[in-house]
Amino acid sequence: MDLNRLFDLIPYQISKYDKTVALGHKEDEVWKTYSSKDLKRIVDNLSLGLLASGLSAGEKVAIISENRPEWNFVDFALQQIGAISVPVYPTITTEDYAYIFDHAEVKMLFVGDQTIYSKASEVAAGRSIYSFDLIDGVDHWHMLEQLGETGDLARLEQSRSRIKGEDLVTIIYTSGTTGRPKGVMLSHSNILSNVLSVAERMTPPAGVSTALSFLPLCHIYERTGFFCFIYLGFSVYYAESMDRIGENVKEVQPDVFNTVPRLLEKVYDKIVARGYQLKGLKKNLFFWALDLGLRYEPTRNMGAWYRFQLRMANKLIFSKWRAALGGNIVQINSGASALQARLARVFWAAGIRVCEGYGLTETSPVVSASIGTPDGIRIGYVGKVVKDVQVKIASDGEILVKGPNVMQGYYKQPDTTAEVLKNGWFHTGDIGEFDGDYLKITDRKKEMFKTSGGKYIAPQVIENKFKESSLIEQVMIVGDGRNYPAALIVPNFEALHDYCRRKEIPYSTDAEMIVKREIREKYQSEIDGLNKYFAKWEQIKRFRLLDEPWGIDSGELTPTMKLKRKVIIQKFIDEIEKIYQPS
Repeated sequence: MDLNRLFDLIPYQISKYDKTVALGHKEDEVWKTYSSKDLKRIVDNLSLGLLASGLSAGEKVAIISENRPEWNFVDFALQQIGAISVPVYPTITTEDYAYIFDHAEVKMLFVGDQTIYSKASEVAAGRSIYSFDLIDGVDHWHMLEQLGETGDLARLEQSRSRIKGEDLVTIIYTSGTTGRPKGVMLSHSNILSNVLSVAERMTPPAGVSTALSFLPLCHIYERTGFFCFIYLGFSVYYAESMDRIGENVKEVQPDVFNTVPRLLEKVYDKIVARGYQLKGLKKNLFFWALDLGLRYEPTRNMGAWYRFQLRMANKLIFSKWRAALGGNIVQINSGASALQARLARVFWAAGIRVCEGYGLTETSPVVSASIGTPDGIRIGYVGKVVKDVQVKIASDGEILVKGPNVMQGYYKQPDTTAEVLKNGWFHTGDIGEFDGDYLKITDRKKEMFKTSGGKYIAPQVIENKFKESSLIEQVMIVGDGRNYPAALIVPNFEALHDYCRRKEIPYSTDAEMIVKREIREKYQSEIDGLNKYFAKWEQIKRFRLLDEPWGIDSGELTPTMKLKRKVIIQKFIDEIEKIYQPS
């Protein structure tokens, strides 16, 4: 059948796979599932209920919720009547809620739970609100579904038939690392073309059929990933929360999931921390296997002796890693920020295929993606450009993108749109280079800065290298207009605890430990070892340790865990000034 609109994916899945389990989620500690036909029935009834409620094509509806089946029910239902979804991150501020509601002219809200309702209702300004959880005094989404059960399916079919691929389907407000978020306008064709292109990079082998969803569906990365899972016939299970991913992975035993490097870093750090707790031969075997993994290169012949050792390491050590991820993982898709090369090496060595990709909200999102085979992966690169997308590198190194996945523009911001869309090419703001067909991202154009000596610094490259230290949880490089670059560092306090235990250094509080001479000397030693990878003008001369991690709720990170550099600089300006004071 033809696929022209996103909601066409539902009858497509029924015709090709007719899944007994299309979606699944935990409800009262039990996994509740929906078949492909359940999905269609609920979505159709909800579409009719929305029409009966008076919602019209072109009107905007906000969805504010953690991942759950209702999120996608509403998304598909809005698509079928031509209404435009406005997904909103639950964790952003009330002020941002108000800005998005007003700027997008939102008419109706769907909220997940009591916490989100309390926050959204403050600034809803008379808009109708429906909830996914049962909340006293709030209309439940089932009311709309039940309203549509007696609706006229012929009316719904007329509605669907009027919708074209080029019609606007969603406005996604970007994370806002700099100033107010911008509303990215994406059509059915924008997203669907990307789904079909990405599916070619992750076509599963026979019998592979389960995905775990935990990245926010309000971000285009997980949302396009979800549509891709529907297209490929995966059963999609929603994790209960970010804190429960470990348990849910073991329960669901997924074949694939999407993630961001930050979560893989945490998994790796926990594994290494457990390794330090081992004793004797077990500890020696663990770090022997880890060293083998860190030297792994998928595209190079490592020799018979290395391959033999790696087989032993997989049997003795890495098999436990795979079991902790459910035992069935075929592919993990990593995006949204740079993946440390050492993590890619060790996970691939362990038989856990982490495939890095690159994209932006404005490109629906995938521009390039890795193929999950040893001869198709290139460590440190974000894969090859996907089908139907073109990429070229501008004279200043900026990555430019053209294709059916490129957005229609920023909502109500024609001037801003014109700044980034020129002659059909979207100017990404990222700096990159090609090695043959493989794309590599080197930095963000706007994040590069110049020292007072006139030298340009690419902070992301340094930050990614520094995070290879097990003692460094988060880091941001500063130094714009200064005479040398410096670093704000949030220690990995779990690893620091372990280091102090091994060195018999009494541990009091995090705040007290980061000012101790022996701890500062240890971090100086770590920095000295990492500085050797950079030119003299790029090397970190001084640093400050911070005792509180940066987070989304506290405002230093975007919902996709990118650094809000301006916010961090403003918040820690006193610490930065102390760095540059004469010692």
